Parts: sequence; C-alpha cells; structure tokens
Amino acid sequence: MPPLEVLLPVAGLALLDTLSPATLGVTLFVLLSGARSIARPLFAYLGTVALFYFTLGCALMLGLNAALDRLSGLSDNPATGWAMVILGGGLFAYSWVMPTRKRAPRRPASLRTITMIGLGLATGLLEAGTAFPYLGAIGIMGTAGLDAHTWVPMLAAYNLVMVLPPVLLYLGHRLFGERLRPRLDRWREKIDAGSREALAWIIGIVGFFLLINGLGQVGFTDVLDSLRD
Repeated sequence: MPPLEVLLPVAGLALLDTLSPATLGVTLFVLLSGARSIARPLFAYLGTVALFYFTLGCALMLGLNAALDRLSGLSDNPATGWAMVILGGGLFAYSWVMPTRKRAPRRPASLRTITMIGLGLATGLLEAGTAFPYLGAIGIMGTAGLDAHTWVPMLAAYNLVMVLPPVLLYLGHRLFGERLRPRLDRWREKIDAGSREALAWIIGIVGFFLLINGLGQVGFTDVLDSLRD
C-alpha cells in the first residue's frame, strides 16, 4: 500500500486527467456521429489511449527508477525537492500567461476500427508532451521510490480512471439515447470552445501539486530559512 502522501496527490491528478479535452471531444464526436455501431470504434480508441499511456508510464518509471538507483539517495536529496518546487512553480506561473486561442478540434476521418486505433496513437503521441497530470504523477511515484508491485497497479488504476468519463458517457448514451443528445451537443460545444482554457487550468493545478510535493520534500522550514538568507 503506497503512503498517503503519494496516494492522495496521484489520485487527485488522475481525477484531473479525466478532464482531457481531446479524449472527451473524440468521445462526444463518436456518440453524436449517428453511426449504427459506436461501441467498437469508441472502445478501440479509448483502449489504445489507455494502453499507450500505461506503456509510456511503465517506460518512464523504469527509466526513472534506474536513474534513481544509480544516483542513490537522490529521492531523499533536497535538490530533487527544489527541482519539483521550481518546475511546479514554473508550470503554475505559465498557466496564467499561456495563450488560450481556440484551435480547430481534432476529429476522426471515419469510425473504422483501424482509424480509431490510429487516432488513439496520434492522441497519445501528440498529447504526451503536455500530459502534465500524468507526468506529474509519475514524478511523484518515482521520487517516492515505490516498488514495481506498488506502482504498476497504481499506473493501471490511473489509466482506468482517466478513461472512465468517456465510458460513463457511452453508458448514458446507451440508456437514454436521443434524450441525451441535446446535452451532449452542448458539452461538445463547450469543450471545443474551452479546450485551451481547460489546459491552462490543468497545467496550473499540476504545477500546484508539484510545488506542494516539492515543498514537503525539502521542508517548509528550509524554504523559509532560504528566503531569509
């Protein structure tokens, strides 16, 4: 069982990652497409995204753990905490000044399974560099020095939580059908209009999590002493 100081911020970042505009936008497009079959293309897409991020997370964790093993004691070194403080503070500050001009939403050319798998891979490749909640969670788990039997289930659970809202949207669509369509239309318009604003909020919250985690690692008293000096 991971300690609460690791579990709570990672769980918070997983919940934050459920707000991914790209994944929600594609899901709503598929649900509103009017296609006869939507389960196969939708779950091909969601499964590809989840598997891509799980594989990426495992690779990053193994690489990070190997680096930490070579530099023994780094996870307990105040320098690591200061790096998290600087990175978190930088992300939090950037979230206030980043451009939020609306971009054209990404849409699948068709709903064929192979197309949706390709779109899932494209989503992962294009969004991985800005997947700040996920990268923040990996950083927190890596610096905590968790064993593989602890962080592997955490990564799997993280990715299941990440795709849970699209699954719930699909179930709602199956249960309520056309009665839910007007609301889904409104949600899609809001996501298309506010995707950049949502990204700014996500970056700011991730920066805050990293900042607090880093401050906890170096100790608030050390921070205050450094400020006095």
